[in-house]
Amino acid sequence: MTNARYTVNCSILLTDLPLLERPAAARAAGFDGVEFWWPFPTSTPDPDEVDTFVRAVTDAGVQLTGLNFNAGDMPGGDRGLVSWPERSAEFRANFDVVTSIGERTGCRAFNALYGNRIEGEDPARQDDLGAENLALAAQAVARIDGTVLVEPVSGAAAYPLKTAAEAVAAIDRAGETNIGLLFDVYHLATNGDDVDAARTAYADRIAHVQIADAPGRDQPGTGQAPIARWTADLLAGGYDGWFGLEYKPASAASQADPFAWLPAAERSSR
Repeated sequence: MTNARYTVNCSILLTDLPLLERPAAARAAGFDGVEFWWPFPTSTPDPDEVDTFVRAVTDAGVQLTGLNFNAGDMPGGDRGLVSWPERSAEFRANFDVVTSIGERTGCRAFNALYGNRIEGEDPARQDDLGAENLALAAQAVARIDGTVLVEPVSGAAAYPLKTAAEAVAAIDRAGETNIGLLFDVYHLATNGDDVDAARTAYADRIAHVQIADAPGRDQPGTGQAPIARWTADLLAGGYDGWFGLEYKPASAASQADPFAWLPAAERSSR
């Protein structure tokens, strides 16, 4: 069994700092991997904005391990554009810049949040569109050997993929081989999915892992989820990818040191 490789989600952690200062802060804390949700307000940001983002990552000396496609207004409740008919063109317009960032940074994992059910839209039509758009996204990132990720999500009643089985079904509808399951143990546990059973059933489909304790979505050790055991079981089962730290420091202790749970010697993958 190998040691876990941890990567810091800079869209949810280190939020006391400006976004572009967070990769360097993650490196200063001992990590050499970072991941981001979509860091721009539109699908097609100005090239200068993209250059500035790429420099912030590369100058910090960290590896970009994961990047979301544009998922809309996340604070406002959006959870992706993949199956949203009115914004399908916006999702597709995102492919070139996502792939370019991946090419420039070495990032090869790209999370495509599926999108909420839209009032008045036929769910079957949304799923047909979702399958088509996931396939197109996978074809776009295939030119840099990239993988599209599909994630079950909690906390959004209108989001239809709540279990690992539902996410895998969406992946299978798309029919491309470079689409994998984003196995976020917090979302799965919060939605009542059996994390152990899902890990066993879909071991060969898991392309990326994210962790946070449950309940609360704070750092491991603050809730009741067996994060250490789940991590060990994933590694023992053959998972050799990154573990994304995607949690929200809630307590005063967590806010003072969001990485206190992880010994400094275990933060670097090198």
